[in-house]
Amino acid sequence: MTVEGLPFKRIAKGKVRENFDLGDEMLIVATDRISAFDVILPNGIPGKGILLTQISLWWFEQAKNIMPVHLPENHNERVRELLKDFPHLVDRSMIVKKLKPMPIEAIMRGYLAGSGWKEYKNTGKLFEFELPKNMLESQKLPDPLFTPTTKAAEGHDMPITNEECSKLLGSEIFSQIKSAAQKLYAMGAKKASECGLILADTKFEFGTDKDGKVYLIDEVLTPDSSRYWPSEGYAAGKPQPSFDKQYVRDWLETLDWNKQYPGPELPLEVIANTIKCYSTALEKLMGR
Repeated sequence: MTVEGLPFKRIAKGKVRENFDLGDEMLIVATDRISAFDVILPNGIPGKGILLTQISLWWFEQAKNIMPVHLPENHNERVRELLKDFPHLVDRSMIVKKLKPMPIEAIMRGYLAGSGWKEYKNTGKLFEFELPKNMLESQKLPDPLFTPTTKAAEGHDMPITNEECSKLLGSEIFSQIKSAAQKLYAMGAKKASECGLILADTKFEFGTDKDGKVYLIDEVLTPDSSRYWPSEGYAAGKPQPSFDKQYVRDWLETLDWNKQYPGPELPLEVIANTIKCYSTALEKLMGR
């Protein structure tokens, strides 16, 4: 997959996505790159960018019932027209409004997993939140929790409290995004449950226009931004199989690697199994 030859100015190159200037809008192209532990790995996952884009577009349609999203009207038709000379990029691309991203990631956790589980083992809390004693790994939380982080340009995002987040954003904007994140997570968890999946946790990103109106941006409820588990066979007290890049993280953890650039090359078996994880999430959620 290549974006070479596009007649638009490239204005950003992220770990996965590349952004191009369209005036009042941007073109976002999702590549097949994959990152883990904040390092872009040497080889990617073929077709991953298409899967991420199609899952995001599907969820953005559902999210419109909760809040404004960064997609313009007639989005799919406009992408096809804009990229008529680059058909290989159509299914991995989005046209979006130009907005000011908020400097936080809005993370919703419904289950005790990942960094949340590590924190609980060390402190008995989930960051700022008190939890019942003797909870198990992968156990469902009494209530979903909003645990925001900073959004670092480089290095690791760091957890912040709800109070710190409110001071950073202003109380009105904070209340808006916290409420939106809770509703979006509830929507995602309900739909996932209907499809035989558990949405353990996810992150959302938000932005504002020049009038201060808040939009849902970036990607939404994809396997890159969310932890999906199969409902069948779920049992607290152990790690769960995941339909996301946790499979790659788990493989990397078996290596003698310092989690610094450059990362190790993924073997064909890991690539094939990761494609299966992502495509299974797509099939279960969207029925295709």
